[in-house]
Amino acid sequence: MLTVDEGSAAVRLARRALAHYMETKEALDPEGMQPVFSQKRGVFVTLHEDGDLRGCIGYPRPVLPLGRAIVDSAINAGFRDPRFPGLRSGELKRIELEVTILTEPQACTGPKKDLPERIQVGRDGLIVSKGPFTGLLLPQVAIEWGFDSLEFLGQTCVKAGLPADAWLDEDTLIEHFEAQIFAEVAPEREVFEKSFTESPCGT
Repeated sequence: MLTVDEGSAAVRLARRALAHYMETKEALDPEGMQPVFSQKRGVFVTLHEDGDLRGCIGYPRPVLPLGRAIVDSAINAGFRDPRFPGLRSGELKRIELEVTILTEPQACTGPKKDLPERIQVGRDGLIVSKGPFTGLLLPQVAIEWGFDSLEFLGQTCVKAGLPADAWLDEDTLIEHFEAQIFAEVAPEREVFEKSFTESPCGT
């Protein structure tokens, strides 16, 4: 778990990474950070502009030190998300940043038909994998869109390019993870930790 101070540092790092890349087209070196930023963690960086999504990319699994993963995710979300054009000069000051730190994904076990009862909306993020198809939705997505657990499962399947009921297939892997979410209250303003109901997905 990160402290609020560490979470604030994570968001500030993401903003510095975007500003540095916009100016130099090079990745910022995340040196001089607290020890937690040297630990491998999964992370996503999300950008909003005037309340609308402006980019979201990250690492679902702990493959890089957190500091480097934040820098890479911020740059990718700001300039390489295929859904949006890259950030333009002057746009960064209007962007609200959110950094989501993930626990390592774990498989949801047990009968597939019982999954909706064992997934807690607001706490669990989901990864659906079947063959070459993979989709991920962060915990906050279910809250922001008003999904119940059944809709959340279905929408994660759709994100993977699968039918909404593909989670019922025995060869579909469903993984869940939890997250700490740190966000700016407004562009370039103070950072707070988002809090949701705590109840883990059954395993």
